[in-house]
Amino acid sequence: MATSVNLVNLENVSKAYATTTVFDSVSLGIGAGERIGVVGRNGDGKSTLLKLMLGLEQPDSGRVTRTGGLTIAHVDQRGLLAAGTVRSAVVGDGAEHEWAGDAAVREVLSGLGLATVGLDADIARLSGGERRRVALAGALVQQADLLVLDEPTNHLDVEGITWLANYLVALPNSQRALIAVTHDRWFLDAVCLRTWEVADHQVNQFSGGYAAYVLARAERSRQADASESRRQNLLRKELAWLRRGPPARTSKPQFRIDAAEALIADVPPARSSVQLRALSQRRLGRSVYDVEDVTMTVGDRVLLDNVTWHVGPGDRIGIIGVNGSGKTHLLRLLAGELQPTSGTVTIGQTVQAAHLSQEVVELPEGLRVLEAVQQVRTTAEIAGVELSATQLAERFGFANEKQWTPVADLSGGERRRLQLLRLLLAQPNVLLLDEPTNDLDTDTLAALEDLLDSWAGTLVVVSHDRYLIERICDSTVALVGDGSVAALPGGVEEYLARRAALGADVTAVTTAERRDRKGDSRAARKELTRLERQIATLDKREKAIHDTMAEQATDFARVAELDAELRGLIAERESAEQSWLELSEAF
Repeated sequence: MATSVNLVNLENVSKAYATTTVFDSVSLGIGAGERIGVVGRNGDGKSTLLKLMLGLEQPDSGRVTRTGGLTIAHVDQRGLLAAGTVRSAVVGDGAEHEWAGDAAVREVLSGLGLATVGLDADIARLSGGERRRVALAGALVQQADLLVLDEPTNHLDVEGITWLANYLVALPNSQRALIAVTHDRWFLDAVCLRTWEVADHQVNQFSGGYAAYVLARAERSRQADASESRRQNLLRKELAWLRRGPPARTSKPQFRIDAAEALIADVPPARSSVQLRALSQRRLGRSVYDVEDVTMTVGDRVLLDNVTWHVGPGDRIGIIGVNGSGKTHLLRLLAGELQPTSGTVTIGQTVQAAHLSQEVVELPEGLRVLEAVQQVRTTAEIAGVELSATQLAERFGFANEKQWTPVADLSGGERRRLQLLRLLLAQPNVLLLDEPTNDLDTDTLAALEDLLDSWAGTLVVVSHDRYLIERICDSTVALVGDGSVAALPGGVEEYLARRAALGADVTAVTTAERRDRKGDSRAARKELTRLERQIATLDKREKAIHDTMAEQATDFARVAELDAELRGLIAERESAEQSWLELSEAF
């Protein structure tokens, strides 16, 4: 998008840390209303670029300028928040009536599901996913001129990512600009109008989202006469997927369709499902997992309720669902790490499963990268080609010099790559992957997907990465929180439609209740006044309990009693606040 004035400008900016050059004479700018996605390999400087734009880092040479009066809202990769409550992090210390009547604030609170977290919840006790949603809400409600988001989709489920994308595309103020570092390729395509690639100490600029970026890179490789290189072949294969994939995707990229079709004319389909299934059956037999009448409970929550489910040889299944619905527990159930409360899970005799957990564990800290690879296997056959440990490590983004880095010195994304590589080297016939895209950059994701295309075995993937699910899985199931495992012939789109229909049903009931209350506005106003007094009284009682707990901190029995009373008090206040919010919307 062409703009007359840039909000932030970088002019001939260079930046280095010790002997490592990150940027060398970079010039670029972001204008009002632009939506820019930033991609690049881990460690190439994406987060540093944001810090330079924000003024959190200073360039070694060149200058960074910002327009006068510019307001910026920033969410960093870790989602750091000040101590306090959810309420203070999102809307500050203002009186409730000042923000509760603001439809824009209510939209953000509802869209990010903060009602389930609780506005009075202590930040220190929140999970990583909850903290991410709180940080995003705090940034979105500011209505700042520039939104700077570092990995905004981390910890969000598919529904949350879709809501965030739709919200950012329809920002209330069309002049609000967005710059986001993200590895979520669906999000890039859905939201971004331009893409910046951080590579080789420079920032390369492309028009359009991820699909347009892939095409531009592929064409650039062709023009450089690198037509037979592995990198170009991978890009062409990725582009073929984008053009032949779901119809909704093919209509989005703004690039020359004829050029794209010519570039991928001789690229075969990503994989032959029939051939891979036949190979898998020879390796696995007829049975992989048979889940019969399984119920699984955690505390008082029922995650699986009398579920019967069959996973066969060659199945490539994606599992999606809301956070906390039991996806990880289901995967651990298949891996044999958990036992069901009732029912049976029968594992085929020939199954050799590899389970990638969300935590990066069991890496040999005392070895170097190449040694950690060779510890599992020195060679492996991938798609009929014998590859050495060095070649395999390079395929997963570990260049020659990086292969001699101690495992203990690797970044989070590099450790994730090494963990994946070691799992695949063990040559399992079943892969159970829990959020495999965490901390991986877009190039590594494309390489992983290319590898899995030719992998003959059963694949079960839990992921919020919509692009990955559509790319490598042939079927999708959902855990929607009612204890069932629902098949989704229509994939992610069907899941979102079901969730939207469920939300519409709840909204219809709520609207009917409001209409009934509105019939007697005088009584409703009295009820509002009563609720306000009740909330004020509960606030005073809560403060008094906190003071008493501080005074009697050494009396553990008394503190336990006060803590139980405090939890009941908070629940009562949250209920009153919810009633106040619903009633206030009726006017």
